[in-house]
Amino acid sequence: MDTQHDIALTRALTGIPGPLPPSGVIHVAIPHASRFTIVGNHLAQHDGLSLTAIGIGVHIQSLPAGSQVGIKALTARFAEGETTIAAALRELETHGYLHRTRARLANGRMVTRTVFCNQPGALLRGGAMVPVAVAAKPVMAPVMPVPVPPPAPEPTPVPEEAPPPVRVPSRIAPKPPRRPLPQPHELTPELHRAASALLADLRRHAPELVLSEDDVEELAPGAAAWLERGAHPDAIRHALTTELPQPPKYPAKIVRHRLAVLLPPPLPGVQELTPVRRAPVTPFQTCEGCDRAFRSPDPGHCRDCRAQYWEAA
Repeated sequence: MDTQHDIALTRALTGIPGPLPPSGVIHVAIPHASRFTIVGNHLAQHDGLSLTAIGIGVHIQSLPAGSQVGIKALTARFAEGETTIAAALRELETHGYLHRTRARLANGRMVTRTVFCNQPGALLRGGAMVPVAVAAKPVMAPVMPVPVPPPAPEPTPVPEEAPPPVRVPSRIAPKPPRRPLPQPHELTPELHRAASALLADLRRHAPELVLSEDDVEELAPGAAAWLERGAHPDAIRHALTTELPQPPKYPAKIVRHRLAVLLPPPLPGVQELTPVRRAPVTPFQTCEGCDRAFRSPDPGHCRDCRAQYWEAA
């Protein structure tokens, strides 16, 4: 392969008109038929740009419109690091080859737009610009449209059964009415005094339940209803002081709520506790004639045997 390459190179050199230079580079210029980029010598031989900046400039100029030419994209493509590539891009910006501006898209998003100019000097002098961002499409001969049958109608989807709505309690929904404080059938002075003493004594068993005199006076009928129904004072204290919220913000409301909600039913009387007497059950007897079982207080014959006896008689 090396021999063929050398032979082809020797033949190319013999075709160069004029004497060859004694030293330096010798150009073998073969015209490009495709995949080539025209680069001006003002960039390729720029005396103010580093070799890295010239190379990156030529690379960017050879890329199609829309290619990514940021620091990250170029670092992933070449072996140079981010610092070197960033410095080269700044050189191209300084000499007018590269322009990076902020633009707002139609959806309001801000993006960085990169513009590369192949002739900065001509741009400053007002030279004509040739748009190269989008390649021209080849002109095609008009083609007669072929009638396309209309698409088949899509099947109507069967609506799925909607799940039952979940009822969420609304914060603005009216609250249920508060259960009224129970009242005794007859609030005697003795019953009122016992109920008031029980309520005032609650703070000994639960220091959180400190009731005022007005609270005791208001809640006394409820405690009296408990006492009237035969509830023991210890049972009432246990119902009013067990598992209190900590800390209880409104002790009187807690006592009122429990007196109304936990009210026990009246004690049943003697008549309610007496067992119900059941009617006597007629025993089974065995028929002396056919051994059939039948109900009767006395032994003897069943109904059919008795009927036959009377017919025979």
